[in-house]
Amino acid sequence: MTLQEAEKQIIEEFDLFEDWMDKYNYIIELGKELPLIDSKYKTQQYLIAGCQSQVWLQASYENGIVTFTADSDAIITKGIVNLLIRVLSGRTPKEIIDAPLAYLDQIGIKNHLSPTRSNGLASMIKQMKMFALAFDMKKES
Repeated sequence: MTLQEAEKQIIEEFDLFEDWMDKYNYIIELGKELPLIDSKYKTQQYLIAGCQSQVWLQASYENGIVTFTADSDAIITKGIVNLLIRVLSGRTPKEIIDAPLAYLDQIGIKNHLSPTRSNGLASMIKQMKMFALAFDMKKES
């Protein structure tokens, strides 16, 4: 599945719900489905700064593909990071760096998060793109 197909699938899932309480409940369900990060990555080194909740994000790079795992102490945040991982994990560094992530606006999540959660979302995106940039630079050297 391409990055664009993954985004489209998420948009279609969110279109099934009419009000934001149902969408929040769906995000919570996505949080419960987030594959757990290995406990060895739940350290300060993998903690994302700028998030209201604690969010640990780990990235690995193998055969030109970046894979992300994450966890959070807040279920809604786990759902939000799952939305990012579903689109960005399994991609090349360049795909991640260049991804506009317009689906986040299309599902309306940015408009329905508190300012601190919005900052956390931005921090998660920034960290994922930083990992991709680091992997991209590493392969060129």
